[in-house]
Amino acid sequence: MTAYAIARLQEAAPHAEIAAYMERVTGTMAPYGGRFLVHGARHEVKEGDWPGHVVVIGFPSLARAREWWDSAAYREIAPLRSRHIEGDVILVPGVAEDYDPAFTARAVRDALPAR
Repeated sequence: MTAYAIARLQEAAPHAEIAAYMERVTGTMAPYGGRFLVHGARHEVKEGDWPGHVVVIGFPSLARAREWWDSAAYREIAPLRSRHIEGDVILVPGVAEDYDPAFTARAVRDALPAR
């Protein structure tokens, strides 16, 4: 099942290490089937507060996303970004193509106290 690496990164001053990271990151994702789905686009905030930039990378599975994150190639370049850009990064599994939130709603209803 598809999985995603999602990052919310704060604004940062231009730096040569950030450029080097951006030049090399795609090469670290390729062996794990990763590809950028969102990168460098302006986002539109509808609720809450989302300063900075959003990055979304798709992977064939959560296992492949974890393998990429833990890979020697990515661990080598990660400090080039993290030394200069603060942010939050998560790995999250996607849902099946036939996912229906009504099934989750049923579980919520089943957990409600009896009236």
